[in-house]
Amino acid sequence: MRRFKLKDRYKTTQVHALNPADTSTSTTAAAVSTTTSTKPNQHHQDLPTLNSILSRSDDTNSMSTAEALLPFGLPTTEFLEPPIDPYLKSIDLVESLADLYRRVKNCSESDKSSVYLEQYSLLCSLSDPKLPRRCLQLARQHAVDVHSKVVLSAWMRYERREDEFAGTSALDCTGRFLECPQAALVSGYDPNSVFDPCQCIRTANNTSSIDISTEDDCLSSEDDESVCFCIGNEDINCVRGKIAALSVPLKVMLYGNFIESESGRIDFSRIGISVDGMRAVRVFSRSRRLESCLPNVVLELLSFANRFCCEEMKSACDSYLASLVCDIEDSLILIDYGLEERASLLVASCLQVILRELPSCLYDSKIMSIFCSVEARERLATVGHASFLLYCFLSQVAMEAKIPANVTIMLLERLRECATERWQKALAFHQLGCVLLERKEYKDAQCCFEAAVEAGHVYSMAGVARTKYKQGQRFSSYELINSLISEYKAMAWMFQERSLYNLGKKKNLDLDDATKLDPTLPFPYRYRAVALVEDNQIGAAISEINRIIGFKASPECLELRAWFFIVLEDYQAALRDLRALLTLDPTHMMFHGRLRGDHLIELLGQRIQQWSPADCWLQLYDRWSSVDDIGSLAVIHQMLTNDPGKSLLLFRQSLLLLRLNCQKAAMHSLRLARNHSSSKSEKLVYEGWILYDTGYRKEALNKAEESISLQRSFEAFFLEAYVLADTTLNPESASHVIQLLEEALRCPSDGLRKGQALNNLGSIYVDCGKLELAADCYVNALEIKHTRAHQGLARVYHLKNERKAAHDEMTKLIEKAQNKASAYEKRSEYCDRDMANKDLSMATQLDPLRTYPYRYRAAVMMDDQRETEAVEELTKAIAFKTDLQMLNLRAAFHESMGGFTSALRDCEAALCLDPNHKDTIDLYNRTLGQAHVPT
Repeated sequence: MRRFKLKDRYKTTQVHALNPADTSTSTTAAAVSTTTSTKPNQHHQDLPTLNSILSRSDDTNSMSTAEALLPFGLPTTEFLEPPIDPYLKSIDLVESLADLYRRVKNCSESDKSSVYLEQYSLLCSLSDPKLPRRCLQLARQHAVDVHSKVVLSAWMRYERREDEFAGTSALDCTGRFLECPQAALVSGYDPNSVFDPCQCIRTANNTSSIDISTEDDCLSSEDDESVCFCIGNEDINCVRGKIAALSVPLKVMLYGNFIESESGRIDFSRIGISVDGMRAVRVFSRSRRLESCLPNVVLELLSFANRFCCEEMKSACDSYLASLVCDIEDSLILIDYGLEERASLLVASCLQVILRELPSCLYDSKIMSIFCSVEARERLATVGHASFLLYCFLSQVAMEAKIPANVTIMLLERLRECATERWQKALAFHQLGCVLLERKEYKDAQCCFEAAVEAGHVYSMAGVARTKYKQGQRFSSYELINSLISEYKAMAWMFQERSLYNLGKKKNLDLDDATKLDPTLPFPYRYRAVALVEDNQIGAAISEINRIIGFKASPECLELRAWFFIVLEDYQAALRDLRALLTLDPTHMMFHGRLRGDHLIELLGQRIQQWSPADCWLQLYDRWSSVDDIGSLAVIHQMLTNDPGKSLLLFRQSLLLLRLNCQKAAMHSLRLARNHSSSKSEKLVYEGWILYDTGYRKEALNKAEESISLQRSFEAFFLEAYVLADTTLNPESASHVIQLLEEALRCPSDGLRKGQALNNLGSIYVDCGKLELAADCYVNALEIKHTRAHQGLARVYHLKNERKAAHDEMTKLIEKAQNKASAYEKRSEYCDRDMANKDLSMATQLDPLRTYPYRYRAAVMMDDQRETEAVEELTKAIAFKTDLQMLNLRAAFHESMGGFTSALRDCEAALCLDPNHKDTIDLYNRTLGQAHVPT
């Protein structure tokens, strides 16, 4: 069903963290929340586990050590709660995605941008960050007005965090049209230019070198009648017809039935314009240009243009002033003028600077005064810059950055006021309810959740139940969630929520049902692990938490496992988890903000033998070769503690984070690697990886080639080879990739990366049918402990019809690797059907996010004419991982069974995830014809 591709630079879908060799004898266990009691002494009374362990020693230092490392005790089940997710959750995600695809397909170009924003809000509930990011790109692509372009381009930049590049500013153009700050200030939609490279140059808008203050020869030898405008003791002579042509009011004044039309001298002293300003009016009336005006003069012109309805002059002033906004200071000064004079483009330019500085500028009270109050929103609305889109962006940033709650609530209130469609109201009320719940304002939160439910968001019922529970209405909460389970198709979050209001065995049954429906939910593992700790079963608790850490690493679960290891006095394992945790989230605070992670690391470090730099490299090789990503991450964290500016280590860190599906953290590490690079050629390589990982392959290739032109290096050749190989290779391109990898191997590098290059080179040789050369590459990779090469060597054996040898090779990988899910999955291809099913079941057990086992089992069922079971197998997985390939396969099954309506729905949902997926497009068009449904 698939072929091995050259895509193992770092990317796998598994996330594993089994114990290293020195802790493998410890019983492994499961998850516990970091929620803690506010009464530490009571915690110690409630946790005989900790006391019983401490009582094993008569040494009083044991108690002081434990108290230092566990100052707030361990969490208890009484205080554990899953969060209410602050995004839209559909009760039928596949149907919702299909509906969105149909709406995009049938709506006008001007409406597509708002539909893609709705799609973004829905896809935020999925675990793949690339899907919502693509929605933002599509929304920006179809945006027509300047306001939408400014907000969406800033939002895209926020997702990419370009501001973390040292030496760049918020308004620097990256060369991509959709993110260009200048392109965002141009109204209109050109579908043919959105993917073109941006050619913008930030220059003053239509200015020249003429100084108008010395421009006294404006009265040329024209025969037209002149008029003199008096300001104080100064006279400014103008051409009456030119001034009259500026607007209808001026024309009426100068040629209508007014005294001014008969006068050659008009007093403008009380109009509110200076002598320099009136001279600028004179120049503009003749040239229709702003000639080297000082900003304060242009502001006078803007006010004059508004007073006399000079639209052309107002537009020119608006554009000119907009071009001057370069930083936050400029924007804070000019935005008030723009709002006062209703200069929409100037306000847009100011907003663009502010939005592209997020999230840091949200802490500035002056900037918040622009957005937060009702009056501020109304002022923005007068110039067309108060929108649901704007406040949706601001609210999301505020919630992610944990901006002080009052600011976040005010932004959400403005979001609610801007909401017009049902989904917008649902999102605004639901997010406001989440923030109020966190602030323990339960009654107000309940009202917000109820309003979200009224707007059609069923998931907000969980918020209603939670707020009632917090107000002492446990039974009412139970009845509410129970009715949901009866009324709708049961979902994992429903059972998880009902477990809070159940007791004893029923609580455990609900948690087990939640795990069966969605094995990726962390809370059930955490609760079960804490319960085991309360029963003095620490080893079993670690085993339980390992089930979720094995494929979905999170700071909360790693923190919990670290506490368990501290109780067992396995400080090395605890330190490993804490270092990995702080790599995922450097700002994470233990015990809900009560303890700094680096402080706890310092305390633990005093209780173990410290590694030298050489020891660290040996440990890294050992963990990397044993496919222990969490352990490798921890070693690199320790190495970076001693050498924080080491770009090579930061790059290695990014590779591991990508393996663990922590893309934002990985991009952060890559940017740091780029910023700490010691040479331009090295910097170009890391910029190339960033471009590749965000979908810009051509630009990534350019970076690699430029780097090689400056200095030949392993990473530059490897980058170019990897990007080129991530396409359908023909013999010519495959030959070029081979040359690049061979050049990379000739350059200095460490064994970790050379093993990867040999592995990739072997994959290309296999695709070219050069099996012996491929085998040599894999063997050489294994000699330098690149354990994953066992998989490539097994493929070679398989292609040679040596099935048992292939199976044995994968068995070696299983024996060596701590993260085994992919190895079991691959070995299944070299087994008979029964053994394959066992291996795939093990792969699913270790990592339920891997989709191949579900697709394989479903295909076998279809071959056995068990169509209903085949569809159910895919449906079970789609319920918690809405995957393109599984939707496509289920659509094909429905088509073969004559269920054309269901097939179309699955195709539409798949195309909502990727509108360019060729196989799905073909299936969709074929099914449309069979179902006779009009397009």
